Amino acid sequence: TELPVEECDRLGALGGAEINAAKATLANEVTRLCHGAEAAAEAEATAQRLFSRDAVAPGAVVTVHVSVIAEPASGGLPTLTLRPEEIPAEGVSIVQLLVKSGLAGSGKDARRLIAEGGARLDDVALTDAGLHLDAAALSGTLKLSAGKKRHALVRLSG
Repeated sequence: TELPVEECDRLGALGGAEINAAKATLANEVTRLCHGAEAAAEAEATAQRLFSRDAVAPGAVVTVHVSVIAEPASGGLPTLTLRPEEIPAEGVSIVQLLVKSGLAGSGKDARRLIAEGGARLDDVALTDAGLHLDAAALSGTLKLSAGKKRHALVRLSG
């Protein structure tokens, strides 16, 4: 990187919870070197939106919570865009969204992911495989996650 040696030494000496700040700094620096300052800024903003823990206490589990990420750029994340006419009156099932987004290979995989606590909607664990989201719930951009490292955005076109 082009970081000063002193900064690299300081980052290397960090431990515990501070290590995440060092990882973010290094990831931003590498992205800037490989893809440019604009891409680094976009990636950093996307990471802040996706991994911010301010809204929900760590380990919190609720049955349903839907919030909206304010029209983010996809930041390279897979994005599932649904047309309003694709949303049935009862809403689209969370199982279908996990499959269509590529986060689960099948409905069975999606249900297992939910049962094991690995599926999240906007950083809140999903506990009900029977959850359906109507057009109003899909009016913004939602983050769907499978585990800690696989994410996709879901939005309604138009």
